[in-house]
Amino acid sequence: MNGRFLAACVPLVCTLQAGQAMPAAPETPLIDAAVRIDPAMHTLAGKAAVTIPPGPAHRLVLGARFREAIVTSDSEVRRVAAEDDAGAVAWSVPASTRATRLVIRWHGTLAPLDPDLDHRQTLTATDPVSSQEGTFLPAASHWYPGLEDERFRYRVTIDLPGGQAGLVPGDLVEESRRADGFRATYAYEHPADGIDLMAGPYLVDERMVRSIDGRGLRLRTYFPADLRPLAADYLDSVSAYIGMYEKWIGPYPYAGFSVVASPTPTGFGMPTLTYLGAQVLRLPFIRATSLGHEVLHDWWGNGVFPDYRHGNWSEGLTTFMADYHYRERQGAAAARDTRLAWLRDVSAVPPDRMQPLVTFTSRTHAASQILGYQQTAMVFEMLRNRIGEHAFDEAVRAFWKRYRFRVASWDDLRETMEAASGEDLRDFFREWLDRPGVPEIRLSEAEVRAAPGGWHIDVALTQSSPAHDVKVPLRVVTNDGEQSLTVRLDQPAQRFRLAVPSRPERVELDPDMRVLRRLTPGEAPPIFRDIMVEPHVTLRILSGDDAFAAAAQSLASRLLDSPPDGPGERGGPLAAPALVVGSRADVQRFLARENLPPVPAPVSERPPASAWTLGTPRGLVAFVTAEDADALRQVARLLPHYGRQSWVVFDRRHATARGSWPAVPQSVEVASTPAAPP
Repeated sequence: MNGRFLAACVPLVCTLQAGQAMPAAPETPLIDAAVRIDPAMHTLAGKAAVTIPPGPAHRLVLGARFREAIVTSDSEVRRVAAEDDAGAVAWSVPASTRATRLVIRWHGTLAPLDPDLDHRQTLTATDPVSSQEGTFLPAASHWYPGLEDERFRYRVTIDLPGGQAGLVPGDLVEESRRADGFRATYAYEHPADGIDLMAGPYLVDERMVRSIDGRGLRLRTYFPADLRPLAADYLDSVSAYIGMYEKWIGPYPYAGFSVVASPTPTGFGMPTLTYLGAQVLRLPFIRATSLGHEVLHDWWGNGVFPDYRHGNWSEGLTTFMADYHYRERQGAAAARDTRLAWLRDVSAVPPDRMQPLVTFTSRTHAASQILGYQQTAMVFEMLRNRIGEHAFDEAVRAFWKRYRFRVASWDDLRETMEAASGEDLRDFFREWLDRPGVPEIRLSEAEVRAAPGGWHIDVALTQSSPAHDVKVPLRVVTNDGEQSLTVRLDQPAQRFRLAVPSRPERVELDPDMRVLRRLTPGEAPPIFRDIMVEPHVTLRILSGDDAFAAAAQSLASRLLDSPPDGPGERGGPLAAPALVVGSRADVQRFLARENLPPVPAPVSERPPASAWTLGTPRGLVAFVTAEDADALRQVARLLPHYGRQSWVVFDRRHATARGSWPAVPQSVEVASTPAAPP
């Protein structure tokens, strides 16, 4: 899930230097807009008063779908060609020693909502869309006359027909709902880089709670009628998350938070709200995972703004303090499973697609999500291990207190961590942020010899080139228990001598998955994420009529980052990596013909549909079985949400079971040298 910097948008480049204080509210431009939207007719009409404080020149941009009706100004405003937005309307406002005020009326036609968009298509869609099922006007569509590359305050009034409700991020000022219409006004008094508007046939449920500093917070759900039974549970969860993070970080920065349902599979976070697909909201695990992630974004991303010129730290920090924290509360095994899942995701990205973490700004596909979310979260896990939990939490609170509603860079975050820990962390940040890729570390051999008072083990480690500087945990299994040790690996190949008191039997490399690295094949059981990020996947359709084949093609387009290779032939030898789709019987015959293992036990009960991964000598293969085209279409809708799983079982509406194949730590048996005692 993304923060205010929507994945569907290219973030605006902030004109402030990292860490520079935002101007006081009176010195920040103000957009005061009123819009009327008719979802049935796909139309929008608006009026905006834009007040710009004294200072340098400015530009305003209005999207290509819209036309201005009236423009008045108390300054010499010029209409100019907009840059990089074909057909858009733009105005140039000259530098002035006094405030400038413009009044603009505009109107236009919105694109019809496409309810069949998949999750990947929603990440790249920027058109303003509207229908009676839902309206979404992303900031990137320039649906209002907005200041280019500049933060501003705003006040927006929304008028909608009866049966509809809408909102923008911000504090609710006033609201009226009648049979013949809806009107609401929202104000946002902090520096914003855009305005996103959502509307739909919503029923609104509300709860007031108390902030840690005594303020009243308005919590809401905007759900269609069929989702309304979930409203109370969602309000419970939002209240609990705000309470937890206020104690951990500091007071919640806004006056409320809303959960808004979308008719398409979105997963966006904005100041004061999250916009989640209705189908996503129905998933039983969302309240325990993604919802808390979005609430936390009102501290990281929407409360402290990343300096996008130098990367986006907020998604990784949010993943670490939300998704990972929830797993830590479940116990050490659950936390280890999460670290393993992160490392599996990182290992699934081909080395030539790895980028330095500082290049990540927002997710546009699975590989970029792995970089900005999982890989960055793993860096925060290693950072906390290095400086300690107490220093890390002190730094988090200090970072929030200092940079609240300001722009902060990776360097600002590093300096805060250094101040809290008393350590120089420049080498650590350079190692894990500025360099592309991660090391692949191998434990090649271990030899033992007797030593006074115990035993010496000579351990050989290698890593991919160019070498990283990394501290590698090792676990020595002896005839009298286990001992954990750490070595510093900074060369392509090194040998280390370890001393242990008891006779060693086996050495394991990083068994708790504490190091950001590329897992070796034996450590990384195949998951669906592996096939998602492969650039060249062969689609094999084994059975079915034209409708089944079309559903299989739709599955491939929704699941894979890149279009599949080949036309999906039914015959010929297997070329891996591959996505193999067919009926249960046809897949079983295919497995026998290719001398591959049979259908695995977890998916062997002949459900309406199933999917699993298989590592073969020829490469990775993902199998999908379905009774018919309708069942396969349901798989196409659901399977992209289960990238971290190795197998999933589906009925005709839901995933009923899922899991991952077990991982095996990298280890070697200890060999005795001739000098060792018998």
